[in-house]
Amino acid sequence: MTIEKNEFVLQAIEELIGNTDGGYGVKDQSIHRWTNKVAQPTDEEINTKSAELKTAFEAKKYQRDRKVEYPEIGDQLDDIYHNGITEWKKTIKAVKDKYPKP
Repeated sequence: MTIEKNEFVLQAIEELIGNTDGGYGVKDQSIHRWTNKVAQPTDEEINTKSAELKTAFEAKKYQRDRKVEYPEIGDQLDDIYHNGITEWKKTIKAVKDKYPKP
């Protein structure tokens, strides 16, 4: 078995082994150097954990999209000051409606 190539592999390994001294290298979709004192996770364990991390990341896409669309906090405060909470809520709701929670 090989490690499925995706951006979550290194994070998966880190989460599986915890905060340990030592090192490892991932090359050509497999671990090619392991100098940690903890047991090396299997490819299956790494694939499972990286799939979980990818799913969790994708589930929060709406949050990342909203963050880019929301006005800067200073602009939001200015909006509240000049237009009131009701108008500010309309601005925020428009972004929430554009990127709803799944």
